[in-house]
Amino acid sequence: MRASRLLSLIIALALPFAAAAQQITVSAAASLTDAFKELGPRFEAGKPGATVRFNFAASGVLLQQISQGAPVDVFASADQETMTRGADQKLIDADTRKNFATNSLVLIEPAKDGVGVKSLQDLSGPAVKKIAVGKVATVPVGRYTKQALDAANLWTALEPKFVQADSVRQVLDYVGRGEVEAGFVYRTDAAVMADKVKIVLSPEGNTPVSYPVAVVADSKQKALARDFVSFLSTDAAQQVLTKYGFGKP
Repeated sequence: MRASRLLSLIIALALPFAAAAQQITVSAAASLTDAFKELGPRFEAGKPGATVRFNFAASGVLLQQISQGAPVDVFASADQETMTRGADQKLIDADTRKNFATNSLVLIEPAKDGVGVKSLQDLSGPAVKKIAVGKVATVPVGRYTKQALDAANLWTALEPKFVQADSVRQVLDYVGRGEVEAGFVYRTDAAVMADKVKIVLSPEGNTPVSYPVAVVADSKQKALARDFVSFLSTDAAQQVLTKYGFGKP
């Protein structure tokens, strides 16, 4: 009897440590920062013993990290192109890929002392000396921006004014601090800093902004990673995403 009680005690003590080992790392687009920070604890609450860690950066940078062997379990991108590159390179489990949110591209200027930009054409004027844009090679918002400005025949003309940013949040910071006269971010980002930036307009001509998520091929916690991917489509998770301004997939 004593032996069985001792065994039960050992098992009881060991279980929390075994559960604690259930940890996943989610690499997510910078624009998801606030929403995912709220979603993390909610996911953990439904999975006792599980832990979610987040790594936020530009989608292209995150994919590079995964390709270089970073220990990541879930990848959430701000565009389809980056996720497709991941699939082509066999970095994700393609059968787990699903869209979970949408967004929209907006042009913003400082809320205080802005130059009064009202149209894309105004960006060509002398009052606008610097425009913050995401790096086209690695930052999805930069590619969406290029598409919109190309559609308006303005990209080449405005290029000398561009201040290249490493993520959409860096664009937001540049505009919020008044270091540039204008910048292109997502509607959800503008809402985060509504006291410091204001939306001028929503340009047209860019691919619709949609967010795919997938389990990383080399994940050591495939089951928990799949659970997180599925969680993003639940009503509870969608309500949080809606709260931060994201649209339905």
